[in-house]
Amino acid sequence: MEPKQTYHEHTDIENTLRLRQVLATLPPFCRDYFRAIDATTTTKTRISYAYDIRIFFQFLLDTNPAFKDKAMTDFSVNVLDQVKALDIEEYQEYLKVYHNHNGDKMETNSERGLKRKISALRSFYAYYYKREMIETNPAVLVDVPKIHEKSIIRLDADEVALLLDHIEHAGDTLTGQKRAYWEKTKERDLAIVTLLLGTGIRVSECVGLDIEDVDFKNNGIKVTRKGGNEMVVYFGSEVEKALKNYLEVRENIVPLSGHEHALFYSSQKKRIGVQAIENLVKKYSREITTTKKITPHKLRSTYGTALYQETGDIYLVADVLGHRDVNTTKKHYAALDDARRRQAATAVKLRED
Repeated sequence: MEPKQTYHEHTDIENTLRLRQVLATLPPFCRDYFRAIDATTTTKTRISYAYDIRIFFQFLLDTNPAFKDKAMTDFSVNVLDQVKALDIEEYQEYLKVYHNHNGDKMETNSERGLKRKISALRSFYAYYYKREMIETNPAVLVDVPKIHEKSIIRLDADEVALLLDHIEHAGDTLTGQKRAYWEKTKERDLAIVTLLLGTGIRVSECVGLDIEDVDFKNNGIKVTRKGGNEMVVYFGSEVEKALKNYLEVRENIVPLSGHEHALFYSSQKKRIGVQAIENLVKKYSREITTTKKITPHKLRSTYGTALYQETGDIYLVADVLGHRDVNTTKKHYAALDDARRRQAATAVKLRED
């Protein structure tokens, strides 16, 4: 068997190589900034920031006549001093609809995307301003776009049961190739969806699981959280049963080289990807509800909601979901307290009827 390289190590290596490719297209002075944030950010965050900063320079080339005949790699750090707050406000407007780096596709940004790109630019400016490499910092004069919170979409208890039943029996109405495919993937899909619903782990954490991460002695799985911290998440008997049924099927799969340790396999006998799990969740949940757009993250919300309703312990929910800040959890689940507060109105009788 090949020496073991975890999914997260493999992803980090791929991201590092990709980051080098993106940095080669950026002005040379940008390398200092990315070297400086290396210790405090993940490779995924640095890639996102590199793409975001590249869009900013693309905006300057596309819209500012002063840079008409320049290439992106010609820019020196002084260019940052030529940008005014008004330019950054125009950049915000530009981000709503623009052509991608190759110029062959239109891109758009939601409130969340806008906020991230402006936050990346502020961090970028702050680095050079703090080190006195530039004299102005117009990025702090521009407000970060406000995000309007959306209500949590989650499955109700009866929908959870319907979803799991549907995965188990979807083949009853299928014939031919579709039925053969369902039979081949049923135990895997049921194990994945049961695991997501029964533990609230993120889809990226699910994809990264290795066979060695499952411990049936204590009914726990070792997950690598955002930021790289490892944690054991415990599961109940329903998850245990679904995983054991899948492992019987997994024993007969001969994986591709380098994928021997993966817990969940794709049809190509490789470690399953995030997109594949998103697709299968979408496929099955469409049959259960047409009014809710269910994704793996919504299954996480479903678990978080159920756990909070059962325990009323926001700190436990934050810990199990792997939120570094309990305020993140409160923001998403505190609305559930409204129902509890309404109960309080009728719980205490002042006079007997």
